[in-house]
Amino acid sequence: MPGYADMTHRIRTNRLIFSLFVFSILSLFMAVRLSAAPKAADLVNDGQAIDLEQEKYRLLFRELISTHRYTTAQLQDIFGGLTINKRILELMDTPWEAKPYYLYAPLFLNRERIETGRRMLGEHRALLDRIENEIGVDREIVIAIWGIETRYGAIQGSYNVLRTLNTLFDAYPRRSEFFRKELVHFLLLCRENAIDPGSVNGSYAGAFGQTQFIPSSFRAYAVSFDGDARRDVWNSVPDILASIAHYLKKHHWTLDAPIYWELGNELQDRQLAAAYRKGWRGRVPWQKVRDAQAPDIPPSPGKGELSIVGLELRSDAGPKMRYIAGFPNFQAITHWNHSNRYAMAAVELAEAIANPAAEINP
Repeated sequence: MPGYADMTHRIRTNRLIFSLFVFSILSLFMAVRLSAAPKAADLVNDGQAIDLEQEKYRLLFRELISTHRYTTAQLQDIFGGLTINKRILELMDTPWEAKPYYLYAPLFLNRERIETGRRMLGEHRALLDRIENEIGVDREIVIAIWGIETRYGAIQGSYNVLRTLNTLFDAYPRRSEFFRKELVHFLLLCRENAIDPGSVNGSYAGAFGQTQFIPSSFRAYAVSFDGDARRDVWNSVPDILASIAHYLKKHHWTLDAPIYWELGNELQDRQLAAAYRKGWRGRVPWQKVRDAQAPDIPPSPGKGELSIVGLELRSDAGPKMRYIAGFPNFQAITHWNHSNRYAMAAVELAEAIANPAAEINP
């Protein structure tokens, strides 16, 4: 019997080793396949014509005609001659927000952007008073987002928005449906505001104006704050700053409320760690953060839950992460841009702009 048991054990061991070997080979095979999978930009040629006869364009045109009352002639005029911009697809797969925070933040936290922000804070003091009083959003964060998005209006993007949205709808399968909806919103906002669809330039993701709104955000949140009826996010500073504030307010910004709280270099609780891993949507109750890690944290407005954010540090020997708790105001910024890194850069730029005595790094 001992010999039989030993033989059985060896068989089971060999089977286990073989199974692990097969699993390793399959895992390696899948990894190679995934790494070798072509990106969207690899499947097109720059400047190739967009096929308007394909089924998804037939359905799009049917919706635009039946639901939104476009004519066939109008659609031919708008869509005729559209081509793929391959550079758009390349940029979509290399977003800035993917950089670690110690590389990402310096893109915005620099002397020029901080000093210009401080100047804008003074130049538009009366307008920002109105925004705080009537909309209820802190002035520094409005100025900071303006500065991050377009360097206070200096850089609004050079990509034709109509071509961009069609490139992404036609040739970026992962988010094709999203950009189809944005394309419809773009055509409608152009018609509503008497804008030639072919005349608008913006970012590689279809955002435009000094607010860098995508089309659906423009239609939902842009406001006129300069006394006329036109929502001008290209040239009217009152409309631009009020539209930024209106967006944040609609996503539950509270004036003069806390934005974030430092948690140190390690998370002490599994629930906090789980929320961090979920990204910008991860939430934990305020009481949990207080009890597990931050006994001195101030109350959250409306008893709102908190985000748990990890920011990468440049360090060879010391701490590699800095953790913060994001209040609902922080979360309002992540509705604007889903990156926690973006939100923190905006907050730290706002802090630097608000404090004229703060030292500015080169």
